[in-house]
Order: sequence, then C-alpha cells, then structure tokens
Amino acid sequence: MTVRRTAFLLWPGCHPAIVMPALTVLRSANRMAETQLYRVDCYTLDDESLVSSEGWQLPARRWDQVPEDLDQLWLVADVAQLPTSIPPALAQQLRSLAREGVTLGGLEEGVFPLAMAGLLDGRRCAVHWRMLEEFRERFPTVQAGTRLFERDEGRMSGSGYAITDLFLTLVTEHHGADLAALVAEDLNIERIRLGSEQQRVPLRNRLGSTHPKLTQAVILMESNIEEPLTTDEIARHVCVSRRQLERIFKQYLNSVPSQYYLELRLNRARQMLQQTSKSIIQIGLSCGFSSGPHFSSAYRNCFGVTPREDRNQYRAQQAQDGRVSL
Repeated sequence: MTVRRTAFLLWPGCHPAIVMPALTVLRSANRMAETQLYRVDCYTLDDESLVSSEGWQLPARRWDQVPEDLDQLWLVADVAQLPTSIPPALAQQLRSLAREGVTLGGLEEGVFPLAMAGLLDGRRCAVHWRMLEEFRERFPTVQAGTRLFERDEGRMSGSGYAITDLFLTLVTEHHGADLAALVAEDLNIERIRLGSEQQRVPLRNRLGSTHPKLTQAVILMESNIEEPLTTDEIARHVCVSRRQLERIFKQYLNSVPSQYYLELRLNRARQMLQQTSKSIIQIGLSCGFSSGPHFSSAYRNCFGVTPREDRNQYRAQQAQDGRVSL
C-alpha cells in the first residue's frame, strides 16, 4: 500500500495546537490500519521546534529544501502573527510543487501565504469568519467563503475543528469509508461533516449589526424553535412595540420578524434533515410546524423542493462524493 508523504510547514509565531487535529487523524489512520499509510513531517521557517507560551512543543525541522516524493504540503499560520509576506524562494517552490501535481493546502491563516503566492487565484477557499473581510480585501481574485473546508483543483483549506473533518474526508478518499469510520470512532466523532456546511458565525457577525434589540430578538427566536413566539411576544420580551420591532428588522435585515423567524426554523429543519435520521414529521414538529402538510408547503416555498426530496438529493450527493455519516 502506498505511503502518502504529508508535510506541514508552520509559519513563525504559529501555535502548535493548530496542526494537532490533522496530526491526530493521520496518526489514528496509521494505528487503525496497523500499517503506515501516512508519513508526516513538520517544518518551520526558522526554529528547529515550536514551543508555545503554555509549553506546547512540536518537534520540527527547518525548511531548507523541498522534501522528496511529497504528496501534500500544508501551510499553517496563526492569526496572532498573521503572515504579511512570503519569501520569494518559498513562493517559487510552491509554484513548482503545484506544477508537479502536489496538493497544496492552508490551515487557519495558512491560506494567506498561499494566496500571496498566487496559488488560490480563481479558486474557492475556506477562510475563518474572523478573517474573511480582510482576506477578501487583500485577495479579491480568490473565491473566499465560510464553508467548513474547501477543495478546488489541488488546493485545500480549512480552520478550527473543521480541520478534523477535512482530514477524515481525505482518509475516506484515500483508503475508503470503513477506515474513516474506524478513525472517527477512535476519536469519538459522531459524524464527518461535509465541507459544504457553514461555519458557525457569531450572531453579531451574521446580522451585520450590533443593534441590541435586534440581537435580543434573534436570540429569542433561536431559543424558541419548537414552540415559536408571536411577534407581539418577542416585542414584549425585548421591551419595544411591535411596530418598532418591525422597523428594526426592516432597517437591518430587510425583512419582517415573522418571515425571518420562519426562515430560521426552516433552515434548522433542513440541517436536521441532513444530519439526523429523525422522520420528516418529527423534524417538522420540532421546528414549530403544526402538521406535515404545513411543514412541507412552507419548506417547498422556501427551498423549491419538499423535505423528502431535499433529503433524498442530499443523501444521493453524499453517496456520490464518498462521504461518511456515522
């Protein structure tokens, strides 16, 4: 069985913890397979090893030249010391590796040096929500978004706990769903999330507003999905009139509270359809719909398909992509 050589190049100031989810998955894959499937090496641009302020240490070698027979190279960087430039020699090495067909990835802010080298132009890239606007401003030719992870023509990217999902997905593709399932069980992971799922962006960032009454109202809605509140009840809880609440929603979200609430419940239902085995009627009831026909009608009006059609399409796509859902 082919041993895949994977290298992680950590930027100066990078916390060793960032790369741990990836290393944990690869280590478990080797252990579950009882053979070496992945050979892993860590490199730095300066120090021989990385030591954090808390004492975390990651043995690493200095990046002097490109390792032989490399399959994947991941750039890893930390928001605490955001990369502002890339050494010209390294940029040239990366471009050469790309031409040779080596997969190049960015973990956390490792996407920044990849973009600086021009290796993400025209491609999709997953950027942590906290850095999205800055990244888009600096690299307008990159299709940056907040999906959990992205893979596009030999480039991969992810951040946070989504790094675990990304590497479990790679194990699935390299060695099959059975091994990926064993690794997920070994790591006590209930399911492997799809890259197309969205990052959990904080409420204020999602709303694009810091209006306190709007934030309070949406928090109330998110906390009362199964038994929805009326607009009057929400207004009373946040201490404004119904008309004032409607004006706030119109000004900041270009919607009315009832419509925003309905879409919130339907999006929660869609998430449950994709991620759980609950029946459609159970999901409809748990999202505040009084009957199956009412749920199905509202769902079709919002998404253009019935709940059953949407679930079947999702499962078919999941099977086609070779993903695992535990």
